[in-house]
Amino acid sequence: MDWKRRLASCWFRRRPKTLSATRIIALTFAAIILTGACLLSLPAASRSGVSCGFRPALFTATSATCVTGLVLYDTWSQWSGFGQVVIISLIQIGGLGFMSAATLFVFLLRRRIGLKQRLVMAQALSLNEIEGVVRLQKTVLIGSFAVEAVGAGILTVHFWPEHGFATALRWGAFHAVSAFCNAGFDIFGSITPGASLLELQSDPVVLLTLGALVVIGGLGFLVWQEVAEKRSFRKFSVYTKLVLLTTLGLLLAGWALTCLLEWNNPGTLGNLSTGDKLLNGLFQSITLRTAGFASFDQGLLTEAGKAVSVAFMLVGGSSGSTAGGLKTVTFMVLLLFITARARGRGSVRAFRRTIPQEQVMDAMTIALILIGLAMFGGVFISATSPIRFTDGLYEAVSALATVGLTAGATGSLSIPAQLLMIVYMYFGRVGVLTISLGFLTGNRAEERFRYAQTNLLIG
Repeated sequence: MDWKRRLASCWFRRRPKTLSATRIIALTFAAIILTGACLLSLPAASRSGVSCGFRPALFTATSATCVTGLVLYDTWSQWSGFGQVVIISLIQIGGLGFMSAATLFVFLLRRRIGLKQRLVMAQALSLNEIEGVVRLQKTVLIGSFAVEAVGAGILTVHFWPEHGFATALRWGAFHAVSAFCNAGFDIFGSITPGASLLELQSDPVVLLTLGALVVIGGLGFLVWQEVAEKRSFRKFSVYTKLVLLTTLGLLLAGWALTCLLEWNNPGTLGNLSTGDKLLNGLFQSITLRTAGFASFDQGLLTEAGKAVSVAFMLVGGSSGSTAGGLKTVTFMVLLLFITARARGRGSVRAFRRTIPQEQVMDAMTIALILIGLAMFGGVFISATSPIRFTDGLYEAVSALATVGLTAGATGSLSIPAQLLMIVYMYFGRVGVLTISLGFLTGNRAEERFRYAQTNLLIG
């Protein structure tokens, strides 16, 4: 036993005395997931009164906390009222960020927020500085609860006449939070288990309300504040302009491509009226922003439709929002870089401003990492599960970008594939740079010398 004591003593002496903001975020998310998994593995969390087991509970808790929406079981059919409360709580904490929840208690107790807490808040909100972070955090909390309340109210009033007040209120509150946080969990299984919004594909109130919540949640907290304060496109920062224009462009492009590719497909839009085709094409484009709701069977998409969906899912929403993915501005920086290089320019510009070369390289790094992980995930899933590569890739991108859409493959995943999806969902929510900076690089060493340059043949 001496070696154990020596090992413990050695670790205690060499342990890090403080944790960086990125490590705090990553470790706290992991702790929240494990807590949720333990609660969901309780017999009381299952509708049958029998524990589902730790692994399915861990998968569900990860999906909820990372606001993904991939599920092994239908949420309404599997989970009791207690289980559903646990899930929606994990979605709210994961969507707004654990620091938002923690800060809410600080505000209520009227305690001072120290420098360390401000640093963590800034990191959680994807900010580069701590100035104004407390004010922004208040905006996030007030704005989020207000938008969710409005969405819940609209849905409750809409469902009330047909389903009664209690069911309408439960559906309205659950789906408003799930949509705003871009989670994609639903409890419409009491209508048709596992069908998501399939039975509501001709209901414009539900689809447009959920769609609006998804878009608002995916814009990002910093964008909200700037839009609310400046109220003029000319006064917006370059970042906010890029977010708004890129989001609008992606929504319109996704809408057009979905309608074009699926218009006559009987498995998706083919059997709907013209109005419903346009409505569901728009909703599909919105849900690809990492929402995860499905108004038609994603497994019946054409191969071209799946390829387009994978591309849009990979882009995702905006930084500092409830959405995941590569992020809209990162995607736009890559497009601007490619355009600039194709024209022979050495710098990347937007709205008469030059984007630093370091940020361009960061965007390229994130994109290459995500694409590489997506390809590996598709191959791994198809190799270990009875799933085609296309559907495996769809599943991998959905997990990495925290989207939650599935082509019907989630229930057929092997245990190794399920574990990979858990890792991908966590990785996608916490962020590639957060993990790499927090655990891999730590304090970046300065380059103390450089080798002589050499020229290569490119292209």
